[in-house]
Amino acid sequence: MSGRLHKSMLNAEVNLIFYFLSLFFAFFSRKIFLDCLGAEFIGLTGTLGNILGYLNLTELGISASIGYFLFKPLQTDNKKEIQEILTLLGYLYNWIGAIIFGGAVLISLFFPLIFAKVELGFGIIYFAFYSFLGSSLIGYFINYRQILLSADQKNYLVAIYYQSANLVKIALQIFLAYHYKNLYVWVAVEFLFGIIGCIILNWKINKEYPWLKINKKEGKLLLKKYPEVLTKTKQVFIHKIKDFILTKSDELFIFLFVSLKMVAYYGNYMIIISKIISLFSAVTGSVGASIGNLVAEGDKKRLLSVFWEFTTIQHTIATILCFALYNFLEPFVAHWLGTEYIMDHQILVLLVIFIYITNSRGSVDAFNYAHGLYADVWSAWAELIINVSITIVCGLKWGIIGILLGKIVSLITIVVLWKPYYLFSSGFKVPVSIYWKGVMRNYAISTLSFFSSTFILYCIPINPYQSIWSWIEYAAIGMVIFLTIDLTLTLLFAKGAKDSLKRIRP
Repeated sequence: MSGRLHKSMLNAEVNLIFYFLSLFFAFFSRKIFLDCLGAEFIGLTGTLGNILGYLNLTELGISASIGYFLFKPLQTDNKKEIQEILTLLGYLYNWIGAIIFGGAVLISLFFPLIFAKVELGFGIIYFAFYSFLGSSLIGYFINYRQILLSADQKNYLVAIYYQSANLVKIALQIFLAYHYKNLYVWVAVEFLFGIIGCIILNWKINKEYPWLKINKKEGKLLLKKYPEVLTKTKQVFIHKIKDFILTKSDELFIFLFVSLKMVAYYGNYMIIISKIISLFSAVTGSVGASIGNLVAEGDKKRLLSVFWEFTTIQHTIATILCFALYNFLEPFVAHWLGTEYIMDHQILVLLVIFIYITNSRGSVDAFNYAHGLYADVWSAWAELIINVSITIVCGLKWGIIGILLGKIVSLITIVVLWKPYYLFSSGFKVPVSIYWKGVMRNYAISTLSFFSSTFILYCIPINPYQSIWSWIEYAAIGMVIFLTIDLTLTLLFAKGAKDSLKRIRP
């Protein structure tokens, strides 16, 4: 097993372990915190987190562009260049941290207006906000070096040390909330573990890279040496801000065009969908740095081979997600919340199409990122304009269905059609027809697997709405049928499938 593959699999394994641990703690702690601290306080922490999230928009683009510039020096073991790039990152993050702090102080002046109807008291509001702000700023002023671990395919170290501290923090907060029910203590633990996590992570970074010495004062001079960092950052920023707006706009448009009640209904679906997607992202998200290192080697033939392996994996995962959601989500919602929370079936159909496009695009996105292909800023604006325009027109007429149509049309135009062309023409520098000849196999396999498995499943004499156990039995049989058909077709016809199988064989 190659070192690159070994690191990718190790990252995936560690991410999966912490995914399930975090999932368990999230559901368990949510109940304790709501009962012991109150729904208003939990709502406050979420609102303050969203405020800081908008302030953190200042960062969008820098970490991604810096990660790209680290691939080559890591490949050649150029320690001097690595130090310079991280010094530049530290310098830029100092400025971003200062801007976020200034913005946070300014916003906090308006808290008496923003939280006028909140009964908790402004003491805990300000204490929580500035504690969360302090934890966030640690990442900019001190923890910025962890990007080196990600670029060097050692993100499992971040998970092991940082996530372990986070789980201990949640366990301690559960204990203290249950016994003392003190809001200030809960927030203090949150801030304290931000500092503890920082100390542990930086200790590990120093141990892994004892030669790494950073002098942020040199950052201004290094901006002249690496002017392309700012150029690339501006390009990435446009793409990231577009993704942020489109991701966060769903609930707002549903509220404007439908109702606040439907925001909650839609949110129920998205909670389930996001948890399932996160499970697969814990595996596939670990290969980004590996692709970046492969691009730095410059072996085009091997690069294309890996691209087809990753593309087939992404399309397979996307089809699994879509089959499961289409056939099992509605009866699950019926058992979880009640049949009254099931939305129009057409909404589910459009969600499935949307999820297939967004999850099968992963390979093209990863290779565009690894090549540093962000110059097509026009495509980000085009996707945003197409999405919003169709959403406004169709959303007013058809509600959620119109909103989803806006997302799907913009994705097909830019993600499905343009992004592969950009990668193959500017990255691989080969005709894009090669892409379409290969990917059409994936589309055909996904379509055939989905519809044939769904038809067979409908013939099974089990009613998934009857009880939760009948739903489990129905889902288990359905997944066996689907995986048998889909994996067989994939191994027989998909480009790169057999190479992927060879990699995972011992």
